[in-house]
Amino acid sequence: MTDTSVRPAPQTWLIRRWLTRPEDAFTAEALRTRLIGSIQSWRDYPPSLRLWFWLIPTITAVIGGILRFVRLDAPHSLVFDETYYVKDAYSLLVSGYERAWPDKANDAFNAGNPNVLLNSPEYVVHPPVGKWMIAFGMWLFGSDNSFGWRFSAALTGTLSIALIALIALKLFRSHILGAAAGLLLAVDGHHLVMSRTSLLDIFLMFWLLAAFGALLMDRDDGRRRLAARLAALAAASKDGRPTALHLASGPWLGFRWWRVAAGVCLGLAVGTKWSALFFVVAFGLLTVFWDMSARRIAGIRSWPSAGIIKDGIPAFFTMIPLAGAVYLSTWTGWFLSKDAYYRHWADTNPSDTWGWIPGPLRSLAYYHMEAYNFHQGLSAPHPYSASPWTWLVMGRPTSFYYESPKQGTPGCDLPNCTSAILSVGNPVIWWGATIALFVVLFWWAGRRDWRAGAILASVAAGYLPWFMYPERTMFYFYALSFEPFLVLALVYGLGLVLGRSGAPPWRRRSGLYVVGLVVVLAVLLSAFFYPVWTAEVISYQDWRMRMWMPSWI
Repeated sequence: MTDTSVRPAPQTWLIRRWLTRPEDAFTAEALRTRLIGSIQSWRDYPPSLRLWFWLIPTITAVIGGILRFVRLDAPHSLVFDETYYVKDAYSLLVSGYERAWPDKANDAFNAGNPNVLLNSPEYVVHPPVGKWMIAFGMWLFGSDNSFGWRFSAALTGTLSIALIALIALKLFRSHILGAAAGLLLAVDGHHLVMSRTSLLDIFLMFWLLAAFGALLMDRDDGRRRLAARLAALAAASKDGRPTALHLASGPWLGFRWWRVAAGVCLGLAVGTKWSALFFVVAFGLLTVFWDMSARRIAGIRSWPSAGIIKDGIPAFFTMIPLAGAVYLSTWTGWFLSKDAYYRHWADTNPSDTWGWIPGPLRSLAYYHMEAYNFHQGLSAPHPYSASPWTWLVMGRPTSFYYESPKQGTPGCDLPNCTSAILSVGNPVIWWGATIALFVVLFWWAGRRDWRAGAILASVAAGYLPWFMYPERTMFYFYALSFEPFLVLALVYGLGLVLGRSGAPPWRRRSGLYVVGLVVVLAVLLSAFFYPVWTAEVISYQDWRMRMWMPSWI
């Protein structure tokens, strides 16, 4: 006969699990558990798993780094839009601003003789951060070789792999899903190609991902502060609970340093490409919604107004002016120059209305207006332009490079050979993520899972704005800005397949098999497509075998 006197019946245990005595509900520990969960940092994992919290991002980044740095100098020539951004980076390195180039400058650049700059300024329509980052690699390894001008892109892509693994560990509290996120981004062809060519989008993606990670850290930090301050108020009261006045709006949470980090990252993202402005809005709203939810869970009665006044307004004045100041500082080379494009526009265009604004700032504002008008009117036909409707299914990836080496050249022993760089993603990852987005949307709508909402908001910020400009010339590689969040959407779906950590062993084991199968298929498919991502010399037949859609050619 089983003795039940020393343990409660199951129904009683369930009641005790969800109900807490009022004097215990506002202790710091109880509040932190409600607001953050049982695992609040990597230190809360068992000792055997703490090391893996750091090993997983490191190992996946090493794998991604090998794929990105091996043969990084191939091809030994400027490809696609490197013709703009690499040469602009060299100009920044030499002069601090963009200067013009003579005809056939690419030939000189490819031959290792970049010092053919003209003295006249060049009109460019993108801010300088990404080009300064390209210039860093050229400063380290020289401007006369393709490894030097692609080093920063490869390094940034590699670091973003470690970053997404850490973010996935933070979001899903699962080492398996963290490893899956890092590995899937490491082997994806779209991310790989953009990490091996010096375009601006890889740098934009990195700073946006870093800003998202900083706001995730701020989410937990803000909840810890809320727990600590509410607990202190409760401890000071007679009955161990905050007073009704304290619970009306809750405490102020003080200065939030992780929001400072996010503001810096967002300023650098906008300083790479203006499309980051949509992420500034989305991330700003996201962090305020997180704080409003925290106050609601903590028991604050007027949590909507408190979240706006005590969290939203401070967040705005912490992040937005800082991001603006960082963005403005990225134009320092332009300010210090004497003859950069439009640098002295205000001197020859006085204004009675805006004359009180310093001339350099007025000149920069006019420069921005002209660049904005250029982007608005960019509708020139291009053979690889791609509507946003086709991005998720990879309907028209961009061909960065294509050559047909002759028989007898290194690597070509057949009559017909091909060397190509196609920015097509891994179909398992992209098509799987497209399906997963609907799952994430359903889970957010049905369960109000904040993680699903964060992923959807981030994808929407990078994707939906492009539909406002149907006449503009657009390319598939613009999707790189939100690709990490597509990977997180896929990993979210894999997490549902994996099951909860407390699920029966057979359930977890079968889920793990499915997750492992998806990851293995993605790795095998990446090995298959790798030659057309990295300009390897293969037979024409092998190249055609990898062109799964006519629109990929």
